Amino acid sequence: MTKNGQLSLTEGPILKTLSRLALPIMASSFLGTAYSITDMAWIGVLGAKAVAGVGVGGMYVWLSQGLVSLARMGGQVHVAQCCGSGDRKSAANYAAGAIQLTCVFGLLFAAVCLLFTDPLLSFFQLNDPVTYGYGKVYMQITCGLILFSFMNITLTGLLTAQGDSKTPLKANLAGLVTNMILDPVLILGIGPFPRIEVAGAAIATVTAQLLVMLVMVASIFRSDRQQNVIRNVKILRPVPGGYYVSICKMGGPTALQGTIYCMISMVLTRMVSAFGAGAVATQRVGGQIESISWNTADGFGAALNAFVGQNYGARKNDRVRKGYGLSLRILILWGILVTALFVLLPRPIAGLFFHEEDVIATAIDYLVVIGIGEGFMCVELMTVGALSGLGRTKLCSIISILLTGSRIPLALLLTHTGLGLNGVWWALTISSVVKGIVFYFAFKKVSSRLE
Repeated sequence: MTKNGQLSLTEGPILKTLSRLALPIMASSFLGTAYSITDMAWIGVLGAKAVAGVGVGGMYVWLSQGLVSLARMGGQVHVAQCCGSGDRKSAANYAAGAIQLTCVFGLLFAAVCLLFTDPLLSFFQLNDPVTYGYGKVYMQITCGLILFSFMNITLTGLLTAQGDSKTPLKANLAGLVTNMILDPVLILGIGPFPRIEVAGAAIATVTAQLLVMLVMVASIFRSDRQQNVIRNVKILRPVPGGYYVSICKMGGPTALQGTIYCMISMVLTRMVSAFGAGAVATQRVGGQIESISWNTADGFGAALNAFVGQNYGARKNDRVRKGYGLSLRILILWGILVTALFVLLPRPIAGLFFHEEDVIATAIDYLVVIGIGEGFMCVELMTVGALSGLGRTKLCSIISILLTGSRIPLALLLTHTGLGLNGVWWALTISSVVKGIVFYFAFKKVSSRLE
């Protein structure tokens, strides 16, 4: 352990080191899940149309994550590798470049969303004006102030790259508490506050994101300049151009992957919308419920990314392979647990978010089908973190784009075989199973070549 809560990832027992780094990240991921579930639970009180509207508007929030991942992944991997090799000056420059790119991307994305809200929402062909209105309000608020979310994602990556996963956890805990308080107050109108429904959910989310950012920034300013490379960042001072180029080369494939992944999901959402607002609401809420496993695996993948990056930079490749093996066993067990939860208890879970019986029935089908692939999805996400730590972001993107893209023709095929809406859910599950298997063997092949 070093100062400021940073872990030395290149020394000590692997399981203990990984656990101490991963547990706060996983806890932060659970808080992120709680964020989303809290929103959906309160919005669900307003009915399926409100949930569907938030789901559609939220698609552009999700789309934005692909853009910011360029700066986050590019900065995180380079900072981790530089810290592992002891080159802290370069690490500071990479951190500065990542933060500057994040600010630019956040402002540009917000401007586009505010200027072209109606054309962007029209893609989903929502015929119900109430659902459309909810989507427009939610999108304008959350995307218009997306910079707070962008900064949180990048700062979390840069802190984790240095072995500090506790600061993001503390910040996210403060944000969760704020969100849980503001949601019912602003959505339903409690006390002196007016009932502003979906707008209230959006305001609660953005306010919580702002608080998370402020907590992390305050923590960085209190840290030691010698220990935390972000402490030396001057946002308005440009770094040598080569650092921006390196960040874009490393993070570009991940950004492309995330953006295309979201676009594929948007096409699937458009297909789902043909089955009504209840189907769209199920997809939105189902995705949030599934984040129990998704966020956990992604959080562990972030820890593994930093661990692999530092050890690869220090040329300790045996620790890289051992760390992956331990992580694999843990995530498979977690995936099996989530599968059992979804398959055996779908009705109680669906009943927490929906009150119309037809929508509950649709949600039950979703949970049972999607639950089958949870373990494979966990393997996929943690392996992406490991491969990215080795600098193989392009390989990750190629595999993910090709196999995720197969969901569209597969869904078209299965929906016309008598499965109907369930054909879309089966397309998601089948592709997750295949991706988990392919990513596992990809890592085995790449790691076998390490000296």
